[in-house]
Amino acid sequence: MSETVDWGPIRELARRVSTTGARLALTTEAKALLRRTASEVGISDSEAESALATEEGALSLLREESQRIREGSHRLMDALHRMYQHKDKGDFGSAREEMRGVLKVEVVPHYRALAQGQLDDMPDEP
Repeated sequence: MSETVDWGPIRELARRVSTTGARLALTTEAKALLRRTASEVGISDSEAESALATEEGALSLLREESQRIREGSHRLMDALHRMYQHKDKGDFGSAREEMRGVLKVEVVPHYRALAQGQLDDMPDEP
């Protein structure tokens, strides 16, 4: 994936809503942010639009987006750590399996692209 993602604004909104109890105001800007982030984390346009019809739905959408970003990041980082351990031992088959494991479950396109890039760039042997 060539474009960079900037999840700072959605993380800030989620933090503000969850930790300070601030209300999720469905402003034009907030809806645009939630729509953009939905597509970046593998949520369909129709699902996002449906969620944005109500404040409760938008809040659920925000939570789902935040969860996908957080869990996908942890999943990828953990797999990368294990992949490098395997590579350091010369076990490239197990290293590849770590990235394949991510690809089996990951829904966030950015994380999928990173895992696929690691897999594509991995040599067959040390």
